[in-house]
Amino acid sequence: MAKEYSRTSRISEVVMRELALLIQQEISDPRVGMVTVSHADVTADLKYCKVYVTRLNGFDSEQDIETCLEGLQNAAGFLRRALGKRVNLRNIPELRFLYDKSLERGFYMDALIAKANADNKQD
Repeated sequence: MAKEYSRTSRISEVVMRELALLIQQEISDPRVGMVTVSHADVTADLKYCKVYVTRLNGFDSEQDIETCLEGLQNAAGFLRRALGKRVNLRNIPELRFLYDKSLERGFYMDALIAKANADNKQD
């Protein structure tokens, strides 16, 4: 039976928090922009970490998303090394950046609900 709050969950939270600070303070790549880390998933063997990011001001196109992820992937080695200095782990996981679409889906669902409520008030 798994623990309620496992070690990988705790490490994921620490990695997420520290990466968010590192990206904001240390990355000056214009391709990245105002990126925030929404979630981090560390594998059970602590070798890999999927880092889900979203931009605060949104993206205009799929090309912007790819450009941002490319900038983050180019900085992955630097971020991993800086993370190793901040977090006391034997093995620092390899970072893989992915775009998190949940924020956009939330805005879309909110707009649909608002539209449905407006339609109900008109009837």
